[in-house]
Amino acid sequence: MIYKWKKHNIVIRLLSSELSRVLIYVRRGFVVHNKFRIWKRTMSSSDKAADQLPEFKNSVKQVESVTTGHGTPIADKDASLTVGLRGHILLHDVQLVEELAHFDRERIPERVVHAKGAGAFGYFEVTNDITQYCAAKVFSSIGKKTPIAVRFSTVGGESGSADTVRDPRGFAVKFYTEDGIWDLVGNNTPIFFIRDPVLFPHFIHTQKRNPQTHLKDVNMFWDFISLRQETTHQIMFLFADRGIPDGYRHMNGYGSHTFKMVNKDGKFVYCKFHYKTDQGIKCIDAKKADELAGTDPDYSIKDLYNSIANRDYPSWTYYIQVMTPEQAASCKFNPFDLTKVWPHSDYPLIKVGKMVLNRNPENYFAEVEQIAFSPAHMVPGIEPSPDKMLLGRIFSYGDTHRHRLGPNYLQLPVNCPYKVKNYQRDGPACYYNQGGAPNYHPNSFGGPDNDAWVKSLQKPYTVSGDVARYDTGDEDNFSQAREFYQKTLDKAAQERMIANIVGHLSNAADFIQDRTVKMFSKVDSSLGERLAEGLKKIKTIKANL
Repeated sequence: MIYKWKKHNIVIRLLSSELSRVLIYVRRGFVVHNKFRIWKRTMSSSDKAADQLPEFKNSVKQVESVTTGHGTPIADKDASLTVGLRGHILLHDVQLVEELAHFDRERIPERVVHAKGAGAFGYFEVTNDITQYCAAKVFSSIGKKTPIAVRFSTVGGESGSADTVRDPRGFAVKFYTEDGIWDLVGNNTPIFFIRDPVLFPHFIHTQKRNPQTHLKDVNMFWDFISLRQETTHQIMFLFADRGIPDGYRHMNGYGSHTFKMVNKDGKFVYCKFHYKTDQGIKCIDAKKADELAGTDPDYSIKDLYNSIANRDYPSWTYYIQVMTPEQAASCKFNPFDLTKVWPHSDYPLIKVGKMVLNRNPENYFAEVEQIAFSPAHMVPGIEPSPDKMLLGRIFSYGDTHRHRLGPNYLQLPVNCPYKVKNYQRDGPACYYNQGGAPNYHPNSFGGPDNDAWVKSLQKPYTVSGDVARYDTGDEDNFSQAREFYQKTLDKAAQERMIANIVGHLSNAADFIQDRTVKMFSKVDSSLGERLAEGLKKIKTIKANL
């Protein structure tokens, strides 16, 4: 097969007997080149994801022998062991049995939520001193760098869903600190739909598929939303412009929950974590998002991969807000309510540092699919607050990881702390069983013991109240949603949010539409009127079709 490169008067001949190399004939003679180096001239230098395999080929110095899983070289990888050319396959074909048995087990259960995502690695660098608030060693000195892993994700869709759906985005950060793993598991919104974890499975069911039809069901979605009206604030965020970010690099991240920070003297403040994109906020309108869902469903994954591969490293500036216990006691709203923000005018952002992502995963399954974040993974100096959703997640995440990945999921390299000394042993996939160290406590044989420094940080605190089930569904659902609508969104942004809600809500049952309009009327009467008007127009159009 001969191709002419007319511009440079070059002819490329692909030799069928040696496809890994080509001959380039030029007027002055010929030279032999690796074919991928020639292809590289015509490949798009910006699409590193598409060029991954050719680039890997260029990195291979010498092709190595293929082996079995236990490392034995294989003579013929492309044929099963049979009795004659057309004969029976033999059970003692170890290569075949291993190939099929492993393939049968390649998939692990996908995450119930946040099933589809992208990951990357980098570092967190301290630029400002916050040791007055927090004794965690990750913040101990200006200039200190800590390795991090980040996983971005959509929430409700399956692993094969489109990246450009209207959905919150997960933004989980794993800090590999000298005091163990710290996971800050948040979203690209500072709030959430509900404030009590007992409702979480039910809310997520409404984002998934109808159990009979196996289809996404708009009635399920809006029925729950309009019955649990604490969702109003987050729903307005979701249907506003930031509901569809332009990839993962152009969105902010938030720890969302309220945490406690404890300083070296054992005194604490409540805090919230923010990471603001240095690339600037960019969003996608609904029409373009629908187009990309069909033409480029992995849009966000590819964008992140290519930016890092091209050394255009994305970064975020890291901030905290703090609130003293005294301020929390007198706060006009519940500071531990995940449906609320802390106003920046009252609790200003305090700059802490910068997060930079500068390495793509070497293998997606090993480093992204198997990475496991949990809000329970805190380090000395950072503790939970009475945030109900946080306390529920502290149990839930570790439990689901043990189901997906096994009891020793923390021994997987991407999840493993630098050092672990405990009394847990054995179980499936145990990579580090701590040798001959004793597996019981207390013991007289040098096993690990209590840490005096950590004990000095953990001061006793008082809790009180009557034990009961408190339904907080009617607890100030609209004041911050009203401020968001009236003060944060300009008129054009209001119009876009209303159009997005109307377009989605119009497919729900009439009685659910009516109830939802009444809910939004509690935010602002004009909002309810504009929604009702938009829904009426769509009904008229449908009636005339």
